[in-house]
Parts: sequence; structure tokens; C-alpha cells
Amino acid sequence: QVQLVESGGGLVQAGGSLRLSCEISGRTFNSIAMGWFRQAPGKEREFVAAISRIGTNTVYANAIKGRFTISRDNAKNTVYLQMNSLGPEDTAVYYCAASTRWATAVTATQYDYWGQGTQVTVSS
Repeated sequence: QVQLVESGGGLVQAGGSLRLSCEISGRTFNSIAMGWFRQAPGKEREFVAAISRIGTNTVYANAIKGRFTISRDNAKNTVYLQMNSLGPEDTAVYYCAASTRWATAVTATQYDYWGQGTQVTVSS
């Protein structure tokens, strides 16, 4: 059973930064592609960023490109999302996800396991 536990969300002022973490258990970490998604109130869940199994390939949504960075530490079974220059439009619940079937995955249907989500709120 794969479990994902996110942390690091919170309230931040516009222009600030946060780093989200997602620790995975129950599976060999370097066999899993990882991603981050977010869901704002009244909106559908959207792709944010993805990283390949060994971290050599990353993909970003246009809305956050240049501001967010996804990374992973396979020794710690953890994936990170560093978020800089945050704006109110980034307010959402952020979810990490794990894909056992794809080397890199950018759509929700490619992911097999999901975390419970962590709230990020950016005040203007």
C-alpha cells in the first residue's frame, strides 16, 4: 500500500514563498514518477508539475513556470515543490501524486496514488 503525506502548506502574503513536501511509503521510491496538482474552490483539479522517476525530467504547467520548482530526494522518499512569487491565484489545495505506470506523468489519470492535500492560501 502506497501512502503519500503532504506537508508545508499555510498562509502566505503575495510575493512570498512556501515549500511543500510529500513523503511516500510502501513502494520503492525511485520506481515512481511524482507530480503535484492543485484544486481551487469551484475549479477542477489542475496539473502543476511532474518529475520523472530518477529526477532527470521535469514538466511544469505554464501558469507556474519560472516560479515553482519540483525536486525529489530519493534517499528521503520525498518530493518537494518550491513555490516562489506566490499570488492569490495560487490559492488552492495542493495534492501530490504517484504514478507506478509512467516514467513521467502530466495528467491525473496517469497517477495511481494521491495524498490528502495541503491548503495553500495567498493573501493579497
